[in-house]
Amino acid sequence: MPYKNVIKTYVSDGYYHVYNRGVNKRRIFTTAKDYKTFLSYLKSYLSPPPPPIATKTFVISTRPETFIAVPYQHKNYYQEIELVAYSLMPNHFHLLLHQQTSDSIAKFMKSLSTRYATYFNRSHHRIGGLFESHYKAALVDTDTYLLHLSRYIHLNPSGLFPCLEDAFSSYFRYLGISHTSWIKPKIILDFFKRSDQFITLKHTTYKNFVEDYQLDSLSLLNNLALDN
Repeated sequence: MPYKNVIKTYVSDGYYHVYNRGVNKRRIFTTAKDYKTFLSYLKSYLSPPPPPIATKTFVISTRPETFIAVPYQHKNYYQEIELVAYSLMPNHFHLLLHQQTSDSIAKFMKSLSTRYATYFNRSHHRIGGLFESHYKAALVDTDTYLLHLSRYIHLNPSGLFPCLEDAFSSYFRYLGISHTSWIKPKIILDFFKRSDQFITLKHTTYKNFVEDYQLDSLSLLNNLALDN
């Protein structure tokens, strides 16, 4: 029987919880450089591509000819994929993604996973697969699910980082500590501007919504645990 959420249902204009972990539950981030490299790949994929004039070229000389070459350009997913939230843990990651077309996430995750695995193996002098299997993806089909999922993702590192702002996650962006153009928290933060009863009066800010909550009571998302 395949792992849960390996067989995926993709829809246009859909939100997805995408996650994966290391083979045999091994670490996929072992140094600060590993975390920063993964995040740099997200930034390069999700930021506007550089203008052609900014693309560096180099000269290759092959007797008797010389020609100008352009370095390999990784695919860009700006305006195809939006990153709503993320957290990176030593042996797994969580991404909350919004895709414009039905095949955007599949292409994006193939590029990201392959590129990072190549970097990790070269950097740590290893061979073989880095990830346990194909990534998992669960369609987020309600506002309630979307909101609680963002909290689940941001609480994931709480066992490692007593101060959640220090974690390798998008939580700092939600608190307005820093502006990061390739992270898109607006759909979540807009819930806290609504006047209806979707959010109890106790949670007037996203910070309260996350930090006043006990992770082990999140029954809505128990079925998404990576060890299922």
